[in-house]
Amino acid sequence: MADDPLALQGIDYLEFYVGNAKHAAHFYRSTLGLEPQAHAGLETGVRDRSSYVLARRDIRFVLTAALQPDHPIANHVKQHGDGVKDVALRVASVEAAYHAALERGARSVMEPTALEDDTGVLKKATIAAYGEVVHTFVERDGYGGVFAPGYEPGNTMDAPDRRLELIDHVVANVELGKMNDWVQFYQEVMGFEQLVHYDERDISTEYSALMSKVMQDGKGRIKFPINEPAEGRRKSQIQEYLEYYGGPGVQHIALLTPDIVATVDAMQEAGLEFLRIPSTYYDALPDRIGAIDEPLADLARLGILADRDDEGYLLQIFTNPVEDRPTLFLEVIQRKGSRGFGKGNFKALFEALEAEQARRGNL
Repeated sequence: MADDPLALQGIDYLEFYVGNAKHAAHFYRSTLGLEPQAHAGLETGVRDRSSYVLARRDIRFVLTAALQPDHPIANHVKQHGDGVKDVALRVASVEAAYHAALERGARSVMEPTALEDDTGVLKKATIAAYGEVVHTFVERDGYGGVFAPGYEPGNTMDAPDRRLELIDHVVANVELGKMNDWVQFYQEVMGFEQLVHYDERDISTEYSALMSKVMQDGKGRIKFPINEPAEGRRKSQIQEYLEYYGGPGVQHIALLTPDIVATVDAMQEAGLEFLRIPSTYYDALPDRIGAIDEPLADLARLGILADRDDEGYLLQIFTNPVEDRPTLFLEVIQRKGSRGFGKGNFKALFEALEAEQARRGNL
């Protein structure tokens, strides 16, 4: 893998296309504690869009809005609502990564481009992924600026530290019958391997089901679960997403914390809404997962789920959709040895999701 031109160094940033970048930046600052890092817009010589960069440790979000109603970004938001457009990936050489990806079957969106200012040169190139999501390859070794040319440092307003450390995984929803196509894309083009496979026997309720395969890069730094709907008596949450997003896209972003109780306490206090888990879930929890370090009362109070596998346990919780449409949501996860995705929680989680679908009239 060390000699592979597509050996990825990590997720460089997630770029969201949004209706109002300033408002979105305020939301992610106040709820997730991401700090304003940089801004690009009219004040910095960028005439067609406004972008705010927020970051904390190894998490970086870019919130971008169009400045004119006929701009492609405005059309994207009209079609999909606010959502993730770009899952950008750091590489050692943009040129090598881009050409290797095209040789393996990727579709080009932007050829290698050098962006320069007085702090150095930033290199980028972009390929297409599922739906209208793209992967931008980013080479930063020759650049010393705040984020990229055209950006200036953001305001110095402190953000509350929610102790979030990195992006644990980014989950895609694709159409029925397309999951294996994108599994093949990540295997053959990006050099990923399949980490785990869940089918309707693993992820199902009385009403709906889905199938999922988790793809991982060779170093285990980047994990992309890919979901597709499965046949059920009623509409699955994946199908609901596809209808309201207008096609495939990023369903949720999982953020890692070393202290989920403190993180979720602070997020709830800031107004972030989480899925409601039935209290009966916690009655059987001790027998199912055994002893854990965290007080069970705190998990029940906050609605945090727990699961154990051969390597340890994990704690996780999911927000309600963070947009007006029932599309993108967030996960907060703490890993205590486990490298899984909470298989033991699937039934409780999807019943909670279906309860929210029913409230929206979409089940």
